[in-house]
Amino acid sequence: MKHYPKLHVPTISDVAHKTVIVRVDYNVPLQTERSVTTVKDDKRIAQSIETIHFLLQAKAKVVLISHLGRPKSADDSHLSLKPVAALLQKKYHLDCKFVAETVGDQARSAVAALGEGELLLLENLRFHPEEKAGDPAFTKQLAALGDVYINEAFSSLHRKHASTYYLPQLLPHFAGFDLYREVDTLTKLLTKPKRPFICLIGGAKIADKVDAIKELANLADAVLIGGGIANNFFKAEGLEIYRSFTQESTQASNDGEMDYTELAKSLIAEHKHERLLKDGYIPLPKIIYPVDVVAAPHIDETDKDKSKVLDLSHDMLDQEEHKQLVYADIGPKTIRLYREILLQAETI
Repeated sequence: MKHYPKLHVPTISDVAHKTVIVRVDYNVPLQTERSVTTVKDDKRIAQSIETIHFLLQAKAKVVLISHLGRPKSADDSHLSLKPVAALLQKKYHLDCKFVAETVGDQARSAVAALGEGELLLLENLRFHPEEKAGDPAFTKQLAALGDVYINEAFSSLHRKHASTYYLPQLLPHFAGFDLYREVDTLTKLLTKPKRPFICLIGGAKIADKVDAIKELANLADAVLIGGGIANNFFKAEGLEIYRSFTQESTQASNDGEMDYTELAKSLIAEHKHERLLKDGYIPLPKIIYPVDVVAAPHIDETDKDKSKVLDLSHDMLDQEEHKQLVYADIGPKTIRLYREILLQAETI
């Protein structure tokens, strides 16, 4: 495999007979039936298996760490990683030990008791608020558990948390095999994309994707906006969003404070003269947000009779019955529009 200056996968000699901390992303959906909680979708778990097998075959002592959901405290036992350990044993035939602690005496004892070629999963990192805060003392406690660090959590790579950003600064560190492939593919895609290059950006929080939106708006031929992020663009254009979720408050950063609706407004203005030619002759703006939405009383509403499609392509009347609505999804016109644009893309 081609290596980048700061991104390497481990060799056997890097990890053999050592205690290796692997930051995985086991933030998976759970389901509970008859008081038994199991993993509903194990795709993210599957992405880590190659690296785990490699480490076990190298006779490493493997310590898995991950977050799951957004627990308010360690009392949120329904967000325990214990069902993941059970799945690793049942589906992947890995003799995975589990300890209901992340740092502390139980965790240290469990790690110390590991033999070569054995596997341990520690409890949910986010049971400790210090994880998201990037707390130095908490980071040192994690680092004390191992000799080597491997990141196999591509979907959490952007987070400036203790286990993803600060921990690798304290230990010899490597990329997991899946993470390496993801970064390698993304790097090739972003350096020499086949055009038209269309980006589709969604999600609830624009704060998580500020840098991506800025960079991709410069690189791509068109950026299609969806999810809760679209609400910031609606507000920037003076459209009504009613009770829809939007990150509009400022957030402190190294560059000062950022207003996300103003960011959306500036992106629209910056790229307003750039056009994508649909079918070779129909000019479309570079940054495209939904022209209609599915609105409902609640974001997770499942009753179709309570949902309605709102057309945003013209001025909406201030109707009383709309004031309690939230935008839950893109509408049918937007689906057709995005589909037509994506069909002509060479890179998505």
